[in-house]
Formats: sequence, structure tokens, C-alpha cells
Amino acid sequence: MEFISWKKEDGIAIATINRPPANALSRALILEVDALLDEVKNDSDVRAIVLHGEGRFFSAGADIKEFTEVSSGEEFSKLSASGQAVFERVETFHKPVIAAIHGAALGGGLELAMSCHMRFVTENAKLGLPELQLGLIPGFAGTQRLPRYVGVAKAAEMLLTSDPITGEEAVQLGLANRSFGEEDLLSQTLSIAKKIAKKSPVSVKAAIDMLQYSKRGAFEEGVKAEADSFGTVFVSEDAKEGISAFLEKREAQFKGK
Repeated sequence: MEFISWKKEDGIAIATINRPPANALSRALILEVDALLDEVKNDSDVRAIVLHGEGRFFSAGADIKEFTEVSSGEEFSKLSASGQAVFERVETFHKPVIAAIHGAALGGGLELAMSCHMRFVTENAKLGLPELQLGLIPGFAGTQRLPRYVGVAKAAEMLLTSDPITGEEAVQLGLANRSFGEEDLLSQTLSIAKKIAKKSPVSVKAAIDMLQYSKRGAFEEGVKAEADSFGTVFVSEDAKEGISAFLEKREAQFKGK
């Protein structure tokens, strides 16, 4: 891949976006996000993914120059749908994808971050959807995901004014999980990811699957699916190992089976 590189560390795929100067999301970069998931999906040594940006930004938005290469509304719709499909895959991926955001996550950069399972930020990071300044609207599900996290009223304010919020405010609103100092962001995010990596891959996948029902507001459907999933997870080898380890007062050794 040209714009995303990754390495393994203690069960974590540490993926770095590197497209200077602002890590703008081109069509090629979005396809590389999809390719990253392909590369780690069957790697049993990878149990979580941490995504961060090289340089000054996580990602300052979409590559606006590419917009000038698109001539029709139909083409723009296809571009939007293709990006939405990749980000939907991130959101439903069976291994946690965690964004570590510094500098700025704007436009498509924030839309990518919102599709991740968790977001950790620096206190002074800037997060926003400024597309209306260009006479556009967000095209990678930003209008749908942002209200989930901050509520419809705050989402309307952020969309219609184009004003970004700080990382600290993002935590207060529920858009981000926690904030850290610039020098601690990646190490603290990795520490949290490594804690997740010690859990059973079977139960982690099941938990991610169940969270999708809550996002749709499908409570009755969700609790039924939870009961079915609970039974499936309960008879896994990992569940037997986890229960045995608890009773024997030792650390469980999960194998994802």
C-alpha cells in the first residue's frame, strides 16, 4: 500500500496514514483502508487495530482536488456510496478498530474516525464536518453517524456552522472516549488496545455484533440476538478457558475458538 503502512505489536496492528501534507482522503487511500482490513482479517496474531496519522494531522478531510475530476452528480453519488461501504465495513469489522486522533480530523477524516469502534484524542485536536463551507454536505455517512454521538441538536450546529470542536469537547459530548496529551496519545491508545487484545476474540466479535443493534435502536431485536449469541459464545473453547481461569485464579489464554 502507498498511503497506509502497518506493523504488529503485542496483538495490535498499528496502522499509519501517511499522505502529506494533511493525510487527505483520496479514493486510493480509502481503498487502502479496505485493503488493510483484508490483510488483518484472518491474521490470528492481530486482535485489534489502532489507526493514526503521520505528521500534523489524523486526516484533514477529503482530497478536494479529486472533486474537480468528477463531472456528474451520478459519479459523486457513486463516490459517496463506495466510501460509505468501506466505512461501514470498518464499523462492523470483527476486530476492534481504534482511532488515535491528533491535530485534526475534519470532513472525511472525521467520518473515517466515527466509523471506528473507539476514538481517543488530544485535548486540542479539532474535529468537525466543514463540507457546507464548500457548498456540499458530508458524503461518507457523517450526517448519520454524528447525531448518534452528539445528539441531533449539536450535530445540526456542527454541520450548519461548520465550526469544529476540540478534543476535550468531543469527550464531553461522547464523540471521543478520552483525551490525552500529544506526547501520550499513541502510547495510551495502544495500552487500551492491548487490554482488549487479551480478551477472547470470540466474545469481542460477538460484542461488536451486538452493538450494531443498539446503533439502529432495535432493542427487541437486539436482546433476542444477544440471547442467541450468548448461547453460541458460552459453548466456545474460549468461554470454557475463561471460566476455568477465573476459578483457578490465573490469567486466561484465549485462542479465538
